[in-house]
Amino acid sequence: MDTIRQPGYADEAFTADVEAEVAGLALRGGDDLDKHTRVDLLKQERAIAKEFHSGRMWPYVVAAWGGFALWVSLFPLTMLGIVPLWLACIVACVLATGGYVTSHEAMHSNIARPNTKYRWVNEWVGKVSTIPIVFPFSMARLMHLEHHYHCNDPEKDPDYTDEAPSAAWAWYKTWYNRQPGVDGSIHHYKRILAGMGTPEAKKALKDTLLLQLFFMATLFTLAWNGYALVAAAVWWLPRHVGLSYIRFYLSWAPHHPREGNTSRYDTTRIFKSRLGHTMSMGMETHLIHHLYPGIPNHRTKEAYFALKPILQKRGVDCSAL
Repeated sequence: MDTIRQPGYADEAFTADVEAEVAGLALRGGDDLDKHTRVDLLKQERAIAKEFHSGRMWPYVVAAWGGFALWVSLFPLTMLGIVPLWLACIVACVLATGGYVTSHEAMHSNIARPNTKYRWVNEWVGKVSTIPIVFPFSMARLMHLEHHYHCNDPEKDPDYTDEAPSAAWAWYKTWYNRQPGVDGSIHHYKRILAGMGTPEAKKALKDTLLLQLFFMATLFTLAWNGYALVAAAVWWLPRHVGLSYIRFYLSWAPHHPREGNTSRYDTTRIFKSRLGHTMSMGMETHLIHHLYPGIPNHRTKEAYFALKPILQKRGVDCSAL
């Protein structure tokens, strides 16, 4: 399965940044560096980063498909009384949250590039991973790539609605933004999709509607047949827990503060999580992902420490790690 991994620098967001840098734009940390120094640092940076693009991606495939199968099995296992509801709920919360990590690799085609033999594996990893949080892969990928293209732009970044002045407020907003009538994430997504007006955008909206209808129909059917607690413990509550956790750690924590930070080296920050690197889903070194989306999540920390001397020369605050 190692052959599934297709290394490369195909990400458009990365390509655009490199072109801007080579053109001599003074991107953060470059105000006191001449063009030749910046270009030389960039070459060094790319040479080091390239070492981390390769790697085994089959664990993401196993985690995605195995996790989805386990999640589905929780429904009959709880209905038959084989697995207690409290345990099923905990497992489902972990699977709902962790599924975004595997889907994230598929969003960037890190499992298999387009027009390659195993492309279908990449797509199905993405599709099954986001079902527990009721967020179709087509919508998730489109919005995430828009986040990369327009990171921290208040109008164009789909995730800008997660910004908050403090961690406590950010946790609150992960719940508040999903409430009816609130101009939160989904409304911001719809405005961005309407502005795009592409067939992909229309498909993402359609897929979202269909999945949400299936979600509500499933909950209603389970409740109607006396399994309301199963529906709540295995899907409804884990979905909300997963979405809040993802919104906090993948959106607010690495990008705060968002305002004005739109340059290559300041769209994200290096931070130390109280829960550690793994429990924060690898977001402590999320800057590496924005610089090089082709580096898989499990290698960003290693890549960060290899790139740290160069990042410091570019003005990145690396004091946290």
